[in-house]
Formats: sequence, structure tokens, C-alpha cells
Amino acid sequence: MPLIPLDIKPGVYRVGTDFEGSNRWRDASLIRWHQGSMRPVGGWRQKADASSVITAAPRAMHIWVDNSDGANTALGSANELVYVNASGTATDITPTGFTTGDEDAAINYAYGGGFYGLGLYGVRREGSSQFQEADTWSLDNWGEYLVGCATSDGKLYEWQLDTGTPAAQIANSPENCKGLIVTEERFIFALQADGNPRKISWCDREDNTTWTPAATNEAGDLELQTSGEIMCAARMRGRTIIVTNIDAHIATCQGPPYVYGFERIGTACGAVSRKSLVAVDQGAFWMGREAFYMFDGSVARQMPCEVQDYVFSNINQNQNSKVNAVHNSEFGEIWWFYPSEGNTECDSYVSYDYLENHWEIGQIDRTAGADQGVFVDPQWVDATGVIYEHEISGVSHGEYTPFAESGPISLGNGDNVMKVNELIPDEDTQGGVQVKFKTRFYPNDTEREYGPFQTSNPTSMRFTGRQVRLRVEATGNDDFRVGVMRINAVPGGRR
Repeated sequence: MPLIPLDIKPGVYRVGTDFEGSNRWRDASLIRWHQGSMRPVGGWRQKADASSVITAAPRAMHIWVDNSDGANTALGSANELVYVNASGTATDITPTGFTTGDEDAAINYAYGGGFYGLGLYGVRREGSSQFQEADTWSLDNWGEYLVGCATSDGKLYEWQLDTGTPAAQIANSPENCKGLIVTEERFIFALQADGNPRKISWCDREDNTTWTPAATNEAGDLELQTSGEIMCAARMRGRTIIVTNIDAHIATCQGPPYVYGFERIGTACGAVSRKSLVAVDQGAFWMGREAFYMFDGSVARQMPCEVQDYVFSNINQNQNSKVNAVHNSEFGEIWWFYPSEGNTECDSYVSYDYLENHWEIGQIDRTAGADQGVFVDPQWVDATGVIYEHEISGVSHGEYTPFAESGPISLGNGDNVMKVNELIPDEDTQGGVQVKFKTRFYPNDTEREYGPFQTSNPTSMRFTGRQVRLRVEATGNDDFRVGVMRINAVPGGRR
């Protein structure tokens, strides 16, 4: 009988029943499909350790170059603002009088909170009267200076690269804000300015101490026509995108007298968190409460997602304000870190490959990150404040093992029992992976596992079944490539 190719489409498909995912990859971690082959996500090594300075999980990271061509990193947590220099030394630059926030979200478990029907009737429930998100920072650079705003504190701060002087409030800037963004035109947008959930205020061009509009400056403010509250913003080519928890808007610089014009670009497309938005050349991408969205320059729309059911049933909805998005430009990916069900800290991820249009999932304990550019490799940080440089070939993945596991693959037409006796691997690095096979005779039958098999050309094995699942696991730190494997199978009858 001819060899049966295990030709499985790139990306993870995790929608519907197990059998609906036939001939697709069903589960994975730290695996990507790039340029036609399966390969591991690059490993990582420690770059700096700010754990002795930072006391809460970092929820924001910003990396920039100063005017002396020095590389700078800033981390923002619920309790502090921390600077890390190029050699890895961490310094606390938290503003004097800073109002600390909440590392974890607090949920209303009192009357009116949570979902109807949960708990026992007549039993009193104690808890907060309102939802409190996990606090985070918006960080950016105003020229070579760092600017930032924490949701707990609401003030706009600037740090002028002096490690002996903490960040200080920007003179005359609005208070009770929830974030900021520096636009391409060198204005600072204050989000939810003056405690108004729909208000955006901006300073004069090139002058972040002038915020009161006048005929002699370009400062201004505007209240978005929305029923929601502003969540986040990002720079795009020639404009700024603002996403609320309900809809999305675009701000375009028009010059005096109005300076900025605003246009709604989508409804029912709100962001799940204040760090869930990433803008790249191809558009803007963000996670909502039950779907993913993108803006391609025309309109905001929901993205078809082949792991949507899995992600939104796996995420800890009580802690979804911790969702943090990062761009991995080397491979054209957007990653979202999130806490899985039963965990309070980010321990999982979902990523979208916008160049090849497929999705990937997995486990990793990262809370924030920054793309390559200032540094050669992406810089991601864990909940303790340890910064790692990622995408390093031949380097360990720590406690994690890259793997991918398929959905069921029918042997033949699925009506005959097939006997498999040989595997023909297709690897660039022979022996970089091992394989397992899991067989069933019916979709809901007991599953039997065979292996692991160390791959060789050919690889001898012996098992029977009507359908089989393939699991590929890394055996070390090799930067392997796996293509289309084939198995030799002969009919064994109908029972």
C-alpha cells in the first residue's frame, strides 16, 4: 500500500469536537509554523534581574534609545516604576507620593456581582461592591525622556534619565487619567483625562507642560461619543487608534484650529484590557472579551479565530485585565499573555501569525514584553521582574518542552483497521524530535498511546487503529524543522 502522508495544515485548530479537528493540529506549546515547516519558538536566556527592586508583577515594559544612543528599559507595576540600564542594573524611579494600586483584580462577589445562579440561595456573599482591575502603566518616550501614567495613580509623569531623581509629575497636566500615548505628531494624549471615561486631552505640540487650549497653542481636548470608557491607544501610520471597552476610534491630526479629528471605526469591538492592543504596519490587533479584532485601515472587524473557543474557555475571566499583548516582528506574530483558568498570573499565551494567517497557543510565564529593535532580540519579563531575551536558537526553553499534537487522522477511509509498521520522518535536523502516536477505533473510544519513538530513516513501530493522533516533541534545544512525515500502513480488516 502507498505511504500515507501526515500532511497537516499549519496552525492550531481548537474549535468544536475532537473529530471536527481531523487533519489539523489540536494542541501545541512553543511551536510555530513558518515558511512551510514546523519549528520551535526560540529559547531564552536571562538578560537582567529587577526582582530585588520590583515588588509586584510588571504589567508594562518600554524600551527606547536616548540621545547618546544608550538602550533603556522601564518596567511598571502596581507598586512602582523601575528603570533598567543596558548593563542590567535596576533602579527604582517611582514618583514621590505615587498612589500604589492592585496587583490582582478584585471581583464583586456581593449582591449584584458575578453570574446569576452561582452559590446557594439564602447564603450571604461577602465581597467588594465593584470590580477593581489589576493596575498597570502606560509607558512611552517623549524624545529621550520616559513618560508614563499608572491607572491607580492617574497622574502623568516624566523621567529625565537621572537615576538619582525619581520621575516627576508633568507640570499642568491633567489628573485622574487612565493612560497616555505619544502621537506621531509629538502630542501627548491623556486618556480618561480628569476622571472622564470618554475624554482625551492633549498638550501643545512639542510642549508637554501646556495643556490649556488657547489661540496661541495647539493644546485641546475632546470627549468621544461613546457609551464606553477608553481602554487603550496606539500609534499607527499617520494616525492614532483609541479602543474603548465598547468600540474603536481613529484620531487624525488636522492642524489648527481643531488640531485633531476623531472618527468611529467600529462598534461592539471593545478591548479586554488596557494592554491588549498592538499596532503594526499591517494594522492594529487586540483581544476583546470573547473575540479578537483588527483594524486594517478601513474598519474594525472581528477576526476569524481557530482557537477562539479554547482561549476564552481557558482564560481566567476574573483576571483578564492582566492580558498583555506584544509584537514579535521577526516572525510576523502578535502574542497575548493571559492567566489561565484557576491561575491568577499570566501563564499562557495565544499568538496570531498575520503574515501566514494562522493561530498558535501554549504556556509561558510572561507578563509584559517589548519587540526587537533597540535590542537584537525581543525582551520579555516574568512576574518576578526577571527580563529574558527571547528567540535565541539552540537555547533552552526553561521548564517547558515544545510540542504539537494533532487531531484525529483517519487511516484510509476510516472503515478499515489499519496496521502501521513504519514512519518516514521529514526533518531538517534528524533526531531533534521524538514522536508518539495515539490511536482509537472510534471517536469516543479509549485512546491507546505508542512511543515515544526516536526518529530515524525509517523508524520502525507497530500499532493498529482506525484513527491516529500524532504528537511531536522536542528532545533538546535543536532548532528543528519538521515537514510532512509519512507512515506505512496496511489494511487489517473491518474489526
